[in-house]
This record gives sequence, structure tokens and C-alpha cells, in this order.
Amino acid sequence: MQKIKCILFDVFGTVVDWRESIASEASLFGEKYNINGNWYEFADKWRNAYNTEIQSVNQGKRNWISVDDIHMERLEGLLEEYKFPKLEKEEKISFNQSWHRLKPWPDSVEGLQRLKSKYIIAPLSNGNMSLLTNMGKYSNLPWDAILSAELSTKYKPDPSVYQLGAKLMGCETSETLMVAAHKFDLIGALNAGLRTAMVIRPKEFGERKADIDNDKRWEYYSKDFNQLADQLNCK
Repeated sequence: MQKIKCILFDVFGTVVDWRESIASEASLFGEKYNINGNWYEFADKWRNAYNTEIQSVNQGKRNWISVDDIHMERLEGLLEEYKFPKLEKEEKISFNQSWHRLKPWPDSVEGLQRLKSKYIIAPLSNGNMSLLTNMGKYSNLPWDAILSAELSTKYKPDPSVYQLGAKLMGCETSETLMVAAHKFDLIGALNAGLRTAMVIRPKEFGERKADIDNDKRWEYYSKDFNQLADQLNCK
């Protein structure tokens, strides 16, 4: 088997805790307007729109639309549902950019730094380039490069996203390891010829159990990034 040269990472849920981050920002936003709500439910509803719309793009039911724009579309409805007053455009944009300010899991930065000591590392996310760049800066994520599905105008798990990611890093797909907490993403990577590592995030969905069972198809299976770094013999 060829030597691994670069490692690509899913971001939402794998590197960062999107649910806790969004619920926290939504709670503060609600407090500002004296609105009470189940902010974890708010976060889930916001995220579910993303899952639906990326499928529509890949199925050719709608033209390419960025994740930022998908989030804004859903936010408009959520603000009405939760009975927020009419907001200025700038304030809605700022709140929508909560997704640019997602906080990493406790092991993420240290684990990525260890992996970076031996491999080229980059996100390969459905998030758009500006979102990933801002998030990386906000959370001190030590990426060597930023890769996004935006570059291929398709969303994961379309094979072209993974294949373009490997190509842009100057690697063969067989030299590229895809790391994710989600099985659909890892299956997509396998179908595109990449190698795979599952890093589990049991608390991603709160009380709703994440699918963390191992699968013999994954080359690596880890409880966090530090354990993956151990498995890959990183310092």
C-alpha cells in the first residue's frame, strides 16, 4: 500500500462542535431580544436545512448555492418561527456567520498539530471557502491549506469532491487519507479511491446517539485526533 502523504478532514462535527457552538450563539441572540427557546432544537433545525439542500444541488434540482447562502435561507424562516423582530440585514449576516465561529472539540487543535508534524493537512468540507478560512482563524486550526466542495461545485459525498481534493494537494487518491466522524462521508471517500479513518464524536448530536460503530472498511478507527496521531506514529 502506498504511503499516506496528505490527510483531509471533514469539519462540521468532526473537527468542531457545531451544535454546542450554534446553540450558545442562538441563546445569546435570543437573550438580546428577550426571546426564550430550545436553542439546541434551533441549532438542529438550522443544520437540517443544509443536509436537504446539498442533496438538491447534487441531484441537479437546484443550481450551486454556498453553505453560507443555504444557512441564510433557513435563518430567515427560523427568525420568523421563533418570533424575532424584524432585523437589519447586517445583523442577520452577523448571526448567520455564527457558523464561521464554531469551536473545536477539546482534542482538535493539539491532535491536528501532531498530525501536521508528519503530513500535509487540510479540511475537505462542504463549507464554503470564506467560512472555512474564518473558522480556521477563529479556532486556531493549523491547516496547511483550505479545501472546499465549493471548488468543484458539487457537495460531498459526490466522488469529484474527494478526487479534486487529493489532486489539489498533489497526491494520488491512494496516498490521501480522509478523516470523518460520519459514515456517509467515509463511504463517499472510499468510492472516490481515498483511504479512510473514522474519528468518533459521540456527543455531536447531544442526547441523540451518533453512529459510532466501527466498520472493517475503515483503515483507522479512533476515539479522537490524538489517538489517530498515535496510530499514525506522529510525535
